[in-house]
This record gives sequence, structure tokens and C-alpha cells, in this order.
Amino acid sequence: MIRLAKLCRSVASLLLLALLAQAWPSAAIEAAAQQVQKGPVSGQPVPRFQSLRSDRVNLREGPSKDHRTLWVFERAGLPVEVTAEFEIWRRIRDSEGAEGWVLSALLSKRRTALVAPWKKEPLLLTASDHKTPLAKLAPGVIGNLRGCDGLWCRIAGQGFDGYMPQESLWGVYPGEKVE
Repeated sequence: MIRLAKLCRSVASLLLLALLAQAWPSAAIEAAAQQVQKGPVSGQPVPRFQSLRSDRVNLREGPSKDHRTLWVFERAGLPVEVTAEFEIWRRIRDSEGAEGWVLSALLSKRRTALVAPWKKEPLLLTASDHKTPLAKLAPGVIGNLRGCDGLWCRIAGQGFDGYMPQESLWGVYPGEKVE
């Protein structure tokens, strides 16, 4: 009798789940999951990419000057991913996975990207036809993002301006469109 009661409860639970799945279509679930979260301070999307404004930026273990400095970035224009906000502080992550807090005033909205920092060999920069080679860029070169269509990005820097596959850049999300 106890087994029969447990079986009935299990069957009832499965039927309830099936009814809920029909009542809430998967498209609605996917749309809710894809909604962009906004930062509580800036109202901008989180996560998002920005770049370092200064040649000297302290990465701290917490959101105040009282927290220990973990690292000092010395490369203006370096792309970083903003993953959280707290008052005037932003938690960031760099291309190597280092995380910490920086003052928001030391971040720029200018979009930059690193050429495949995970690669060892230079990558080809092409013309707009994506076939004509223009230059080879070493891993870790920083370029200004001029636009991305979800597959290709136009990047420019000192002495170069051309296109690279979006998957070869750090500082832009897969499939992201940048105008």
C-alpha cells in the first residue's frame, strides 16, 4: 500500500511537470535566460568589456583602497571584462583570468581587443574581403575594435587596420555585434 502511494505521488509529479512545461513554452524560458542583466550602479550590461584608461591601474582584492593590491596593470587600452559593480568599484577579469576590483574612473568605454593571447604564432589580418592578407599580428597585440558583425571584427592600431575572425580576439563575446 505504501509503495502504491509513493508510485501515485511520483506519477502525479511527472504529470504536473509535463503540464508546466506545456504552459511555459521553451521559447519563453530561453528568452528569460538571454535577458541582459544590468549593473546596479551604471545600468550597463554585466558582464561587459571595457578597457583600461591608464598605464597604471591597481587590481585590488576588494572594493576599497583599504584592500590589498593584487596586481598593477601597466598597459593602457588593455581590454578587461567587467563582471560586477559596487559603488565606484568594478570587479574585472583579464585575458589570463586574473580577477579583482578597480576604480571605475580607471576604465574606459572604448572597446579594444587582444589578438589571440592563447596562441603562439602570429595571426593574419585581412582586407574586407577576408582573403587578401594585410599583415600578421603577434598574439597579445591590442587593437581598437571598429566593428564586429558576429563573425569578423575590424580592428585598428598603430600601423594596421583590417579584419580578423572574431574567435581570434579576446575582448568581444562570441557572436557579439559591435558598431
